[in-house]
This record gives sequence, C-alpha cells and structure tokens, in this order.
Amino acid sequence: MTHITSIEKQTDNRFLNMYHLTFRDRLGGDGNYYFCTRNSDENLKIRTHNMKADGICIYALTREKEPRLVLIREYRFPLDAEIYSLPAGLIDPGETPGQAAAREMEEETGLTFTEYTGGEAFCRRPFFLVPGFSDEPGCAIFGTVEGTPSLRENESTEYIQIHIADKAEVRRILSEERTSVRTAFLMWNYLNSSAAEPFRFLECREDN
Repeated sequence: MTHITSIEKQTDNRFLNMYHLTFRDRLGGDGNYYFCTRNSDENLKIRTHNMKADGICIYALTREKEPRLVLIREYRFPLDAEIYSLPAGLIDPGETPGQAAAREMEEETGLTFTEYTGGEAFCRRPFFLVPGFSDEPGCAIFGTVEGTPSLRENESTEYIQIHIADKAEVRRILSEERTSVRTAFLMWNYLNSSAAEPFRFLECREDN
C-alpha cells in the first residue's frame, strides 16, 4: 500500500536528480519528502519496485600466500576529504554485476579481476544503500586480482590512490581513517578471514 500522493522532479542534471514527494501521514495529514536518484523518471524504484542493482562494490583479494585487500583512497566532493573504500561503480546497460566489477577494477586500479561465485547467493544480491534519501540498490562482488596496479585509465575528475592492504593496514584504517559503513563491514570480514579459505565467510555457516 502506497502512502505517496504525488511525485515531482525538481532538477534535471545528468547524473543525479532530486524529487519532491507528497504523502498522507498516519493521522491523515499531508507531508513532504525529498529524495535523490540516479534513475530516469520511468525507472524510479517508486514506479518499478524492482531490486535490480544500479552499482557494485568489489571485494578483491590478491593471489598471494597471505591475501591482501584491494582498497582505494579517493577524494569525495561532498566530504571535501579523502576516504578509503572498495573499488566500485555503476553497472552499464547490458552488463552483469560481475562484468561491471571486472571493468571497474581495470579502470580504477589497472588490475585484472576474476569473480568468485562460491558461497551463498544472497551475499551477492542487491540491497539498498541509503533508503532514507535514495532509491539506489547495489551489490557486492567478490573475487581475486592479478597484475600491476596502474592509474592510467582514471578520468581527470577522479582523484584516486591505490592501496593493497594487509591486515595490519586494514586495522589501522578502521582505527584512524574515514571510510563508509559498507567498506568497514567488509573489512571486518577480511580481518576474520583465513589465508587458506579467504572467502569462507560467504558460506554463512555457524562453524565459520
């Protein structure tokens, strides 16, 4: 059952737009709500109610005896600061999330990504990121990387540093640096993983 009574687009930008909603509250009064979206008007989740992922984040480990985690340190304009995060990006039309992960990893770090598809399927399904002010769902893609890090594919608007972090460095980042809750959560899983079975946490078993 919807509580929304009207939807009005307020901006007409290329990448992100603001919408104004009116709604009926629990006591029968009228209310106003605002949200932002990357989606076109016809693809708003309010209209489609689908859970198709708009973007991905990439949990990627090196192929080493003691796997390290691929992170980037990137300047973000809303913060006017650098923040540690997992490589991430939007899914292009016609791409699967795994294909988008491989492309984004190459573009952001120059590394070649191979997807890991073991474990529970629900670990890779889309989930909403910040449903209080955006309709964007995203999913996590897991895998390994090889190659030499490079920034040659970065766009001029991107301010990225590549960090291949071991567990000591991940602990330091979690203790001292800025990051997102999504990145922090996956970093916690990395700290609890074993070198022998680095993706075992995706099995979601009680004996993990």
